[in-house]
Amino acid sequence: MRITGLGHAGMFIETAGGSILCDPVVGPSFFGSWFPFPDNRGLDWERFGAADFLYISHRHRDHFDPKLLERHVRKDIRVLLPEYPTDDLETDLRALGYDNLVYMQAGVPTDFGGVSIMVTPLRAPSDGPIGDSSLSVDDGTASILNQNDSHPLDLEKLLAFSKPDAYFTQVSGAIWWPMVYDLPQDAKQNFAQLKRDAQNKRAMYYIDKVDAPHVFPMAGPPMFLREELFRYNGWGLEDDSIFTDQAQFLAHMAAERPDQKGHLFVPGTQLDLVGGELEITQTLYTDAEIERMFTDKWAYLAEQRDSRQAEVQAEIATRAPVLPPEEMLAAIKEWWEPLLRRARTIRNGVGGNVRFRIGDLDMVVDFPRAKVREYAGEECIYWYTIPADLVSTNIADHEIDWSNSIFLSMQFEVGRSGKFNEFLTTFLKCLSRDRIEYVENWYSEQSDQTEDAEIGDWTVQRRCPHLRADLTKTGKIEDGVLTCALHDWKWDLASGKCLTTPGHPIRASRSVDGGLTEAATTATA
Repeated sequence: MRITGLGHAGMFIETAGGSILCDPVVGPSFFGSWFPFPDNRGLDWERFGAADFLYISHRHRDHFDPKLLERHVRKDIRVLLPEYPTDDLETDLRALGYDNLVYMQAGVPTDFGGVSIMVTPLRAPSDGPIGDSSLSVDDGTASILNQNDSHPLDLEKLLAFSKPDAYFTQVSGAIWWPMVYDLPQDAKQNFAQLKRDAQNKRAMYYIDKVDAPHVFPMAGPPMFLREELFRYNGWGLEDDSIFTDQAQFLAHMAAERPDQKGHLFVPGTQLDLVGGELEITQTLYTDAEIERMFTDKWAYLAEQRDSRQAEVQAEIATRAPVLPPEEMLAAIKEWWEPLLRRARTIRNGVGGNVRFRIGDLDMVVDFPRAKVREYAGEECIYWYTIPADLVSTNIADHEIDWSNSIFLSMQFEVGRSGKFNEFLTTFLKCLSRDRIEYVENWYSEQSDQTEDAEIGDWTVQRRCPHLRADLTKTGKIEDGVLTCALHDWKWDLASGKCLTTPGHPIRASRSVDGGLTEAATTATA
């Protein structure tokens, strides 16, 4: 088996049963904010576009690049489609002319004449754009797991496919916290460090569980080449950003797990795997060029910024004309209010007013009353400031996921009066009737009143209230606080209250002198 790195999460897999093009992206993505690091434009995209299969892991635009697909990937290619709860990715692919879809049954290996392929999707509201997936491939000469951005809960089932010789996983998250938040600089630096630590810890959790001989960090970081975002590359010019690069993570892994073999995976990295033996060559960059990208990274990034402003300006030219404030308010009101009326759990979870300052429009979304109106001085729990051309473009495109457009662009500002509110983010990525109905049903099924488990001196519900991970495998208790290792969410077990976000209480009780003392089963937001 041969695997070639295509940049970011992209790879080209050549097997005994055919070739697979995975997540090819040149970008820029998210309103011209994200470019793959390092630059991957010099790859032979015509060659890779002639693959036998196309796999798009999920709908995030740093994994799904419609322009690249239209330029380089033939329309009759067989597309391995993850089994998602909504058909948004399928609709996007069909709109581009890709109709040769292979519907991959979730977590079930499929033989394609010499190669076995399994796609394992995730379906929770917090998984990517309501859905993320991993790809397992085994052709008899080697086996790999491309986990991508996904955070699977049932690793035993995933790894039952085969023991991977090589493991590819995200180590640099795709998020806008804390960079765009209205926070003092020292707080941003502290929160950025905590976020990087949490990402490292999660990556190491999966690396330990998968236990593959060879690990390849990928799926990030981006390059920010817009002038106003340039300072947020990597860990930030002022140590207030969260985007760990491949070399930084490999250094961390070497310190934490010196016996684990980790390898750099950049555009043009070619891996040949046969019978457990690995050979690595570089086909696009010299070793000296690659070393400079990481050891003199800011100079490399500055060169990329200065040479690619035409791409930034070209993206800006595609944006829709700015709507007058009254038209914008009417359009959002007509679009969002019917969704809010259907989103009872989300409305209760947000539980307050959210302010949006969009150019000359100042509006509030009243979640408890399911209303959108002009702002009139109400107290708000969140407040956003967003450029009017971004919102006008999302209205024109009827973009149903604002995390997959505005928020990951980082071209906005936000503040909040309390903790992170997952329900608010969920609403803003579920701006369609199908998505709202799916998420409301998903939340209604998450109340776990059936099975408990013993963790230390505590009895807790076995399934994490966030994404239903098995807490006997992902949970750790220190000083009465339970932490789930998958996303670093925390609960105070004495009260049952989630310490990470409003809602999501946990059921817990503690042993005292051979008996049980009941702890809270609900928590206030």
